[in-house]
Amino acid sequence: MFDFANSSYTTVVLTAVFNAYFVGVIAGGNAASSRGSATLAWTTVLALSNFLVLLSAPFIGALADHLACKKRFLLWSTAGCVLSTAALSLVGPGDLFAAAVFLVCSSFLFATGEDLIAAFLPEISTPEHMGRISGYGWSLGYIGGLSVLALCLLYIHAAEAAGAGPEQFVPLSMLIVAGSYALGSIPTFMWHRERAVAGDAAGRPSWIEAFRRVRNTLVEARRFEDLFRLLLCIAVYTCGINTVVVLAAIYAQEVIGMTSTEIVSLILVLNLAAAVGAFAFGHAQDRFGSVPTLGFTLLLWILASGFGVFAEDKSDIWIVGNLIGIAMGASQSAGRGLVGQFTPPGRSAEFFGLWGLAVKLSAIVGPMTYGLLSYGSGGNHRLALLSTVVFFIAGLGLLHGVDEQRGREAALLAAADGV
Repeated sequence: MFDFANSSYTTVVLTAVFNAYFVGVIAGGNAASSRGSATLAWTTVLALSNFLVLLSAPFIGALADHLACKKRFLLWSTAGCVLSTAALSLVGPGDLFAAAVFLVCSSFLFATGEDLIAAFLPEISTPEHMGRISGYGWSLGYIGGLSVLALCLLYIHAAEAAGAGPEQFVPLSMLIVAGSYALGSIPTFMWHRERAVAGDAAGRPSWIEAFRRVRNTLVEARRFEDLFRLLLCIAVYTCGINTVVVLAAIYAQEVIGMTSTEIVSLILVLNLAAAVGAFAFGHAQDRFGSVPTLGFTLLLWILASGFGVFAEDKSDIWIVGNLIGIAMGASQSAGRGLVGQFTPPGRSAEFFGLWGLAVKLSAIVGPMTYGLLSYGSGGNHRLALLSTVVFFIAGLGLLHGVDEQRGREAALLAAADGV
């Protein structure tokens, strides 16, 4: 249910509505802006928020493990994200600084909550079923994002028919997201319980113990060879995923000429395809193995991104959107499930903090690469999109060296040794 709740933020704010509004109205409305600079501003703001996650995620995870307070930290991050998302409704043309501040806050808190909720996965699933449980969560998440986006689409369509512009309908869309995020997360905080047991810090302050845990994990990286290779693989291929997530609507608007209503409709279809992909490939992950399943989804990404570079009209983009949706749901589910399998019991928040570090590093590198290529080429979005193909090919190469069975055994051995 938390996946259901928080997906409205990525779907509406980062993927379908606010990103295009930021580029076209908030930053693009500035007379001093040059072609490509508004896109660069968007990617720079996201890079800043992701850099903050990069610095904090492993430490927050280790502290949550030590204090057995993942749920409490999750509540704080959720409340902060809801409030800062609602604050996005206050910004308009030219309010670049305010928009950047609220976006950094909401994106940082969203990502922190995403890491914390993922850390519950090893507590509620056996290793044999982790793929499908992760898939169920991602699938329900896409349905949640789809539902809120559909609600926004109905409102936007009515507003446009009445002659309203983005300055009128985007702010209320942000309030819809904030409200649905808050309501959808209620079941998690009412009924989900913390199963972890607080650790013994041997008289050390909790924050020092958290740093010690992270340091020991990094020092013993060789012990978790497959985990760290997987994290590097995730960091690389997720560069491509994050680029598509935050720039797909901009690409459709700037290159193909799609309207706001058409873009939202496209993202609706993409989310539906992603829900199907996450559900179906979650079962495939448990049956055929996580590594082969993830490899197949990366091939789908390469195909979809390559087709998107040469797309000429709106019908091409609809094909690309369906391929991206299936690949997105499958790859994100498979990556999270694999990290869960490679995580020693009792250290899930710390290890998923490392997962968050990898994901947010990619959220800096991927979109910034796109933004810089777009800026340097005078707004050539096709050239910028080509970078995602490179990221997916490199990720597929890194995945080749991940041994699924060896990674599981390393996690069990570390738990047995008390590491």
